[in-house]
Amino acid sequence: MFSSPLLIIFIVFMLASWIVSSTLKSKFKKYSQTPISGGMSGKEIAEKMLYDNGISNVKVLSVGGQLSDHYNPANRTVNLSQEVYHGRNVAAAAVAAHECGHAVQHARAYAPLQLRSALVPLQNVSARLLNIIFISMFVGAFLLPTVISFDLALIIIIACYSVFTAFAFITLPVEINASHRALKWLTTSGITSGRSHVEAKDALSWAAYTYVVAALSALATLAYYIMIFMSRRN
Repeated sequence: MFSSPLLIIFIVFMLASWIVSSTLKSKFKKYSQTPISGGMSGKEIAEKMLYDNGISNVKVLSVGGQLSDHYNPANRTVNLSQEVYHGRNVAAAAVAAHECGHAVQHARAYAPLQLRSALVPLQNVSARLLNIIFISMFVGAFLLPTVISFDLALIIIIACYSVFTAFAFITLPVEINASHRALKWLTTSGITSGRSHVEAKDALSWAAYTYVVAALSALATLAYYIMIFMSRRN
C-alpha cells in the first residue's frame, strides 16, 4: 500500500501544497501593507458585515496562530487571528469578510455548508479507522492479516478516502461562495475599491487554491487505492 506511485502522489501534492501555502503567506504579507479606506480593523469589519446581513447572534473573537481564521457553526463564532482581528489593511479585511461569509451561509441555510457539516462526524470516524489500519501496517506486516483480510482493509481505506474526497470537494463551493459574498459586500460597503479590491480578490483566490490542492490530492489517493483493489480482482 505504500508503493512508489503513492509516494509520488504524496510528494507531488505536498510540493503543490507548499507552493500554494507559501504564496498565500507572501500575498497576505504584501497586502497587509495596503491600508483600507476608513481604517477599520478586521474585528470592526466582521461586526459590520454581520450587522449588515442582519446577524446578531454571532460573536467575533480573537484566536492565536497565523492564518488560523475560521467560522465555528457550533458556537456561532467568527474566530480571527490577531493579525486579522487588529489589522487595518486589505488582507485583514478580505479574511474577516470571508469568515463572515460562512456565518451568512449558516444563517441562510446554505445547502453545501449544511452538507459539509453533516459529513464532519463521518470524516472523524473515517480518520480513526485509517489510523487503526495504518498503525497496524507499521507495527508489522503480519499483524493486519490476522485481524482482517487485505481486501477488506482496502475496502475500508477506499470507503474512508471516499468520505475525505467528498468532504474536500463539497468544501470548494462553500469556500468559493464565502469569498464571493465577502468580495461583494466589501465593494457595496465601500471598504475596498480599485486596487484594494483587486488585492482582496487575489488574496482570497490563493486561499481557495489550498482547498483545490487538498481536493485533488484526496481524489488522486482514492483513485490509487481503487486501482489496487481492481487489479487484485482481475
